[in-house]
Amino acid sequence: MTQLINDTGFVADDWTHGFCAAGAANDCRALDLPSDAQPEDVELQPSIDMIRIDFPSAADGRGFTIARALRLRGYTGRLRAKGHVIADQYAMARRSGFDEVEVTDEIAARQPADQWQFRANWQEHNYQSRLRG
Repeated sequence: MTQLINDTGFVADDWTHGFCAAGAANDCRALDLPSDAQPEDVELQPSIDMIRIDFPSAADGRGFTIARALRLRGYTGRLRAKGHVIADQYAMARRSGFDEVEVTDEIAARQPADQWQFRANWQEHNYQSRLRG
């Protein structure tokens, strides 16, 4: 099982439409991208409501780059990080364009909701805002 996290903490997953691999048919509503996907090769069809990007390891930050590139290309749908994301990375996930994070129950048990919510104020607590004063 998995646990979904957003700025309010642990939340129920309301996505019921499943996921398709990149290059799937035009009626696909959600893409499941691996961590080595090339964001410029992802076809951003108007029917895509969600993109989920895999994080195979907490030390693998390629998903952040993919998310940022998709946002810069104009993707405005739901963006989800999935896998080995830790609470310390939540602010970075949000800044790079993710709306939510999906982790295993094991990760959620080791890092309860209060650790994720501590980082939910991601817009104010960054070096850029501190430099601006």
